[in-house]
Amino acid sequence: MEYQYINRIDSPADLKKLRVEELPAVCAELRQFIIEALSKNPGHLASSLGTIELTVALHYVFDTPDDKLVWDVGHQAYAHKILTGRRDRFHTNRQFKGLSPFTNPAESEYDAFIAGHASNSISAALGLDIADRLRLTEHRPASPDGVQTDSPKRHNVAAIIGDGAMTGGLAFEGLNNTSMDKNNLLIVLNDNHMAIDPLKGGFTQYLVDLTTSSTYNKWRWRLYRFAAKMHLVDERKRRAILRRNNSLKAVLSKQPSNIFTGMNIRYFGPTDGHDVEGLVRILSEIKNHRGPKVLHIVTKKGKGYAPAENDQTVWHAPGEFNVTTGERRSDELKIKNYELTTPPLWQEVFGETLLELAKKNEKIVGVTPAMPSGCSMSIMQKELPDRVFDVGIAEGHAVTFSAGLAKAGVLPYCNIYSTFMQRAYDNIVHDVALQNLHVVLCIDRAGIVGNDGATHHGLLDIAYLRPIPNIQICAPRTAEDLREMMILAEGIEGPVAIRYPRGRTPMNDEMSAAKPLNDGMMALGKGVKLRDGKDIAVLTIGAIGNPMAEAIEEVESQNGTEPVERQFAHYDMRWVKPLDEELLHEVGRKYKTIVTAEDGMISGGFGSAVLEWMADHGYTPRIIRLGVNDQFVEHGSTKELYHLLKLDKEGLCESLLQALEK
Repeated sequence: MEYQYINRIDSPADLKKLRVEELPAVCAELRQFIIEALSKNPGHLASSLGTIELTVALHYVFDTPDDKLVWDVGHQAYAHKILTGRRDRFHTNRQFKGLSPFTNPAESEYDAFIAGHASNSISAALGLDIADRLRLTEHRPASPDGVQTDSPKRHNVAAIIGDGAMTGGLAFEGLNNTSMDKNNLLIVLNDNHMAIDPLKGGFTQYLVDLTTSSTYNKWRWRLYRFAAKMHLVDERKRRAILRRNNSLKAVLSKQPSNIFTGMNIRYFGPTDGHDVEGLVRILSEIKNHRGPKVLHIVTKKGKGYAPAENDQTVWHAPGEFNVTTGERRSDELKIKNYELTTPPLWQEVFGETLLELAKKNEKIVGVTPAMPSGCSMSIMQKELPDRVFDVGIAEGHAVTFSAGLAKAGVLPYCNIYSTFMQRAYDNIVHDVALQNLHVVLCIDRAGIVGNDGATHHGLLDIAYLRPIPNIQICAPRTAEDLREMMILAEGIEGPVAIRYPRGRTPMNDEMSAAKPLNDGMMALGKGVKLRDGKDIAVLTIGAIGNPMAEAIEEVESQNGTEPVERQFAHYDMRWVKPLDEELLHEVGRKYKTIVTAEDGMISGGFGSAVLEWMADHGYTPRIIRLGVNDQFVEHGSTKELYHLLKLDKEGLCESLLQALEK
């Protein structure tokens, strides 16, 4: 497709050269460009389609990068990337060594703050705005004779929050602080009634009520513009005007003032988020108003592409698709019965098992922070909707809510992605573990997650959970392990954490189907010995045990080792806490070299637990710990990243050979 406008836009300065009347055409081209690009290189489609007009208006009105745009959940910001000099590299988005999947200041000066986890934009933007005020206070230029001159230019800061991020507690903490401190922050509330799944809850309904107050909003905006033209709006009388506006609302809409005006934050809207010319007009009129303000826009996730509009959850991140027909690559595979030869996703095993358990035990419920489809709790939600609680993007609340349920005798299986579980750390410590409550923490997406990158990898959970008293931590190597751990967790006292990776479970090859050499029944704190060996003990936790088993076979086949002379013993420990002390005593007595492997941080992780145990019990083997060193891992496919970290079969073979040489 020929792009008349966007091929000439290499920065927001180029955008500003256009007439306002040309901006709808720019939006149309951006929309088509994103659809075409993501059909071949998958990414977050629907969210960015919904913010195209807003993005164009923001860059047209504000002087970025001096003015700061802080995006909440950066998958809304694809149009922002394209308009800020990254159009020619956009085809590398989310790819290894390509553009970051979210906004990242290390990538562009136009990215004011990193945005991978939701609800941080208001707090971060408020910090940027107040820092700018402090800059002006501390660095006012003076003339040679010491007379104070005009202050340097005040920069604007806007927080763009949407895709359900206003349900997060941090957003309300930031909002509260915004109402207390002197600032000129603009909060753009992108209201599409969606996260990945449709939003639920009181605040969502509250926004619906605001949106339907059309009479009030139409007349208030007309009255405000008339007052501005007549120079009747005096910033010194702002609070009085706000009170009069609130009184007007009470008369016209028969509602009390909204939460924003009640906190003395000026409220504008709701307005059509897909009217780019209208957005330019509104932003131009309010951007220099002193004091905090909220612009409430209403958008449609997936706007402009019918398949995405009609199924916003699926098209949040649809994978490859045919632009013309809207047929997704995954749908084509299903048509070919590809799924009959493909092992299930880890999350599907979780979802099916949870439903099975819940049908047998009426005390079991599911809790998720806005991820029922992402973690497959939607399977239970469809059959037992009253026993599944989607609490919104609020991980801390999800954990403490689960603690309250457990305190009253209910058994919650609380599913949170590993990277998002970090946000609930104090809740796990204070509200669950301290009281030794029976909450099952199902930690999805543990390990490397792939193209979403550093903000989403689940590499820290073992290290941050291990020090917490009372908590028990396990990790399955196979789909059957996950089922058994979920079943076992039902009868274990106290909190249990089950971590498992993203992607598909291992194929039912000979190794995973073989019976272990010792008792294979799943039990608390019990691992299994998968194979015996004479020289080196390899201890793994979780799914990394599968490529490690392949690596062991590869290394020994290269060496021509006979089965009776196997060099490597392989133990699937299953539990990080409590460790299987019987197996560790066996290893400590028999082997002078131990290799541990995990898909998480080495520091404080599973290998550290083994090392500490050996030292505490008087064993002095050489211990080689494999995992992720002290670094944030970039984005790329899981295959590329595991290879980069030397945690794939090839890298593990190399490590095993080095262990033999030493």
